[in-house]
Amino acid sequence: MSALGLKLTLARTVGRALRASGRGGGTSLPGELLLRLEPGALGALGARLAGGSAVISATNGKTTTAAITAAILERAGRRLVYNRAGANMAGGVAAALLAATRPRGAMDGDSGLFEVDEFWLGAVCGQLRPDTVLLANLFRDQLDRYGELETIAGRWAQVVASLPASSALVLNADDPLVADLGRERADVRYFGVEDDSVALPEMQHAADSKHCRRCGSPYHYDSIYLGHLGHYHCPGCGQRRPEPDVRAQQITLHGTDAASFTLLCGSQAQTVRLPLPGLYNVYNALAATALCLTLGLPLELIADGLQHTTAAFGRAETVVLGERTLQIMLVKNPAGVNEILRTLGLEHGQLDVLAVLNDHTADGRDVSWIWDADFELLCPHLRSITCAGTRAADLAVRLKYAGVPAGALAVIPGLAAALDHALAHSQSNRVYALPTYTAMLELRAELVRRGASSPYWRRPVP
Repeated sequence: MSALGLKLTLARTVGRALRASGRGGGTSLPGELLLRLEPGALGALGARLAGGSAVISATNGKTTTAAITAAILERAGRRLVYNRAGANMAGGVAAALLAATRPRGAMDGDSGLFEVDEFWLGAVCGQLRPDTVLLANLFRDQLDRYGELETIAGRWAQVVASLPASSALVLNADDPLVADLGRERADVRYFGVEDDSVALPEMQHAADSKHCRRCGSPYHYDSIYLGHLGHYHCPGCGQRRPEPDVRAQQITLHGTDAASFTLLCGSQAQTVRLPLPGLYNVYNALAATALCLTLGLPLELIADGLQHTTAAFGRAETVVLGERTLQIMLVKNPAGVNEILRTLGLEHGQLDVLAVLNDHTADGRDVSWIWDADFELLCPHLRSITCAGTRAADLAVRLKYAGVPAGALAVIPGLAAALDHALAHSQSNRVYALPTYTAMLELRAELVRRGASSPYWRRPVP
């Protein structure tokens, strides 16, 4: 057995032990160990993928976009090596490659699809050398970990500049920071929304990218759809939104259940009913469509796949708990929260909500972002809200300032007790859970303990 083979065997054994323990960890720790033993493992294993690999990165929506893309590609017969559980740093990507490597070195899959954390994009792409890179958006997120948006945009610009000329690039035309990354490249496919019926009346407080990276002038927006995403141009240097190849028109948002739209690529058009809620998921669907087109799939097959996709874990996922349904909608930064609040506002009747705010490292220690989220949007639709998590009291203060009546608000830091309280005090058959990242993992673990769900690393392949 080769030296690499021995290292693969050791890391694989660790992964099996972690999974057998039932405590998780098998999604990234085996890969982290492998990279310690063999720093070049990503490149070595990625080179064994006969169909090459594609990488997806974004601040918001990368897990859902990857899940949609995977569902479409697998319906088309592609055998994917994919970090399905969402472990998206280098260790998670290495673990996915390790899990697909057979004892004699062959790969159990022909194509790689990897969701990658925005901070780790350079390290992963530097080794993996992907054939296609999708960059979907950049929003302010975890300032204590990542810094300002310009920091990540600068890193991404370096990654794009280092990609081989043969690599294809898929970019969001509606995000000025992201679209700007493709100005100097020939092989770029853009996607975007073109429907002013879903435009916002004005720029939100949580909007991030407001100035041109080329000359520093403030952008002029003709339409604003989500945060700083929209149709824009720079009056200073003349830079403007690129014309997208993949577009969504005639959009209808069906509350927390679905969204429908007309999907266009060139002269082709398909009507799509996406079983995921919100305009943010329309963007995720457009991103997945543009990526799948770049990978050679026909639009008709892609549209069919969009209509049969399912929610990624914790992203509009629904779990049945007795007579109640719990819908889990991950929150992590102001722009994402605002879109979820906007989506909740489309529901009929009063809402019962469980909101869980943690400040662990993976959430971001700095929770001041909750003051930039427009919780005021929720107040007219709210019947009850239970605040939980390590920063439950901070969230309750923010909600009081937003206008939530004291009688509708409960503060119960412990997650299990908070879940019991939210279910017991709900007057409808659905409770909406809005957890931050580590809170979402804790919530799903609690649901597993109650027999209502299975561990996310054991979820069946769709």
